[in-house]
Amino acid sequence: MNVLKFGGSSVANAATIENVIEIIQKQSNSSPIYVVVSAMGGVTDLLLKAGKQASHNDEEYKNTLAEIEQRHFEAIKTLIPVLSQSAIISKVKSELNALESICEGIYLLSELSPKTIAVISSFGEMLSSYIISEAAKAKGLDITLKDSRDLIVKAENGKVAIHYNETNKRIQEFQKNNTHRVTLFPGFVARTQEGEPTTLGRGGSDFTAAILAAALEANELHIWTDVSGMYTANPKLVKQAKPVSHISYHEAMELSHFGAKVIYPPTIHPVLENNIPILIKNTFNPSDKGTLITRTVDDRKKPVTGISHIENIAIISLEGSGMVGIPGFSKRLFETLFLENINIILITQASSEHSICLAVEAEDAEKAKHVLDIAFEFEISKGKLDPVKIEHHAAIVALVGDNMYHHQGLSGKMFSTLGKNNVNIRAIAQGASEKNISVVIEKKDIKKALNVLHERFFEVKTKQLNLFITGVGNVGSKLLEQLEQQKEYLKNKLQLKIRVVGLSNSRKMIFDESGVNLKKWQEVLTSGETADATAFFNRAKEMNLRNSIFVDNTANPDIANVYKHYLKESMAVVTCNKIACADAYIHYEELQNLSRKFSASFLYETNVGAGLPIIDTLNNLIASGDNIHKIQAVLSGSLNFVFNNYKEDILFHDVVQQAKEEGYTEPDPKIDLSGVDVARKILILARESGKVMELEDIENDAFLPKETLNTKSVEEFFVSLQKNEEHFKAILQEASQKDCRLKYVAQYEDGKAKVGLQHIPADHPFYNLEGSDNIVLFYTDRYPQQPLIVKGAGAGAAVTASGIFADIIRIGKK
Repeated sequence: MNVLKFGGSSVANAATIENVIEIIQKQSNSSPIYVVVSAMGGVTDLLLKAGKQASHNDEEYKNTLAEIEQRHFEAIKTLIPVLSQSAIISKVKSELNALESICEGIYLLSELSPKTIAVISSFGEMLSSYIISEAAKAKGLDITLKDSRDLIVKAENGKVAIHYNETNKRIQEFQKNNTHRVTLFPGFVARTQEGEPTTLGRGGSDFTAAILAAALEANELHIWTDVSGMYTANPKLVKQAKPVSHISYHEAMELSHFGAKVIYPPTIHPVLENNIPILIKNTFNPSDKGTLITRTVDDRKKPVTGISHIENIAIISLEGSGMVGIPGFSKRLFETLFLENINIILITQASSEHSICLAVEAEDAEKAKHVLDIAFEFEISKGKLDPVKIEHHAAIVALVGDNMYHHQGLSGKMFSTLGKNNVNIRAIAQGASEKNISVVIEKKDIKKALNVLHERFFEVKTKQLNLFITGVGNVGSKLLEQLEQQKEYLKNKLQLKIRVVGLSNSRKMIFDESGVNLKKWQEVLTSGETADATAFFNRAKEMNLRNSIFVDNTANPDIANVYKHYLKESMAVVTCNKIACADAYIHYEELQNLSRKFSASFLYETNVGAGLPIIDTLNNLIASGDNIHKIQAVLSGSLNFVFNNYKEDILFHDVVQQAKEEGYTEPDPKIDLSGVDVARKILILARESGKVMELEDIENDAFLPKETLNTKSVEEFFVSLQKNEEHFKAILQEASQKDCRLKYVAQYEDGKAKVGLQHIPADHPFYNLEGSDNIVLFYTDRYPQQPLIVKGAGAGAAVTASGIFADIIRIGKK
């Protein structure tokens, strides 16, 4: 014989009840079965609501009762043939009249006692079981309805303790004379030893089924619910969560204790003692395999079986020297809470005995503080203990698995994974069995914590990155194009799933946790909200997603000023904006320190050479122990393009205009031609080499006339270029007369840096540098005469975007 239990979601309405009856019919074909049903989904809450409204003299309770009546009558009219409805409706109406009389009494007395609550809440199961039994009979099933209150006896009033001797005796005697294929029971309800109606509390219907299964020594207990078993994590919060096909009793208890609401811990105890397997099945997808729960599991390789959590937790902390070495202190603490019926969910105490931390349900926190402050009033008054502290808005996340025992490094992986995503751990608890590692975190971090841990322990093949991108001009639009183009390659070859969850230009910004459609981003962005750098950060922080990366494709100083806020939230920053790293050294140093402190990558390879690995090469030289003596470089692809294309028969103005149109220059070309852009780049390289240097320390030998340098707008700048064509022709002719080419060179040597236009002879490595290419020569201990050379395209939207893309991938592969 098997015992089947159907939860509230499985019997929520006529359609789901018909599905349940079909399952019952199939299951009963092979052998007789016992079936336990819950109240129709949501009805128990409505019953309690009506009682509470009545106790507050709120006549709205009548409307609540009317809603309950309507739901049950609708089910009857759909499930029962018309000719048979009258008697059933009459029976249900009689029960509802009794419920109404009870609520009227509550209304008159303005009192709702625990006993009355038990009576009111029992109506849901009594009504649903009656309607389901009659509907099953109408379909020809050999079924009988038995009141669970006749069989299940609670040993103590108000507590979920069963008088098993008496209960088992009654169940077994009933079974001796039971000849029906299907026996239906209302779950949740019972009687006290004095014969008074009561309930089995939270998860009571599961408990009813487990008690019956144990008493009958059933083959299996089947729990039918609205999910396909116990999952590796809550599928509502972790989309990648998957059902676990086979787990142990111990794992099921740990997971159910920590919030996996498929079953409840009391359910497991009766069947555990009798070694009866539990099968979790999906009412709405009966063909799904579900989860089998047995004493042992032999075929699993992964150490972690599941990740669970409890929300709405508060931390209670006691600290003080008066605790150290005092026998009986913990006894007083626990006994005080026990006497107030306050459940302790988690306990941790330092070996110094100077502090002890408890986790309790949030609703019990103030009460716990009050009674503990009274219990330890003397110690607190003498300064031996601090007053009890409460920290609200907490949650517990737990790794669970029988195979965790003696598996090295699990705790380290858990803590490092959370730390990298800025999830602060407030308390830690791990039993000697090593089958559960629990941490207390802030409630706001639950979703992120569950996802990063699930990714770490169950999704080793794919890592998800969440991008917040600002700037969708030439570079930004190319980056989005590349992300879309490489989506499948990243997933299949690098096991990276990259989503753009935030996107902004100078006018609008949009957010989509499921990922912006990169094929329609222009259209979607048009209808976004007003853009603001601080608001963009606040939304990114509020979304609190794992593996978050902020990408800046602008040259905006206001956006550069926000980098530190992202880093403090352990969000990585990738930028082609040189302003932050070329700002005052104290700000540059602050960003580096924040990156290290909060384990948040800060990557800016494109600050110097677009897609060229210049900074990476320099850092690798230094990290391997090499010393930098000299850096000589052509670092402006735009200036190299300009002077490679400036000829006797071409106007300087026209060449610069072409460079701007092809995307080689900054939006304001004066930044490039004034040498400021190159100065920033050599400054960054000097700082990466270990030199404390400011932008004003760099000697800038400008080739532009003062009039051009002092222009106030881009239009005025181009007009000035036309006016000063003779000045530029003179520079060109001087170089030609010396058989040299013009290159704008940056140099760092002996702790000093300078930038300026130079005449490059034919035997120099810079002479044949074509187009918009960049080149960097590193002279070091290892490369004293023949420098290490990095050379390639150093300008252009596509090249810069690819450099940003490379930095994003570098973070993803960490």
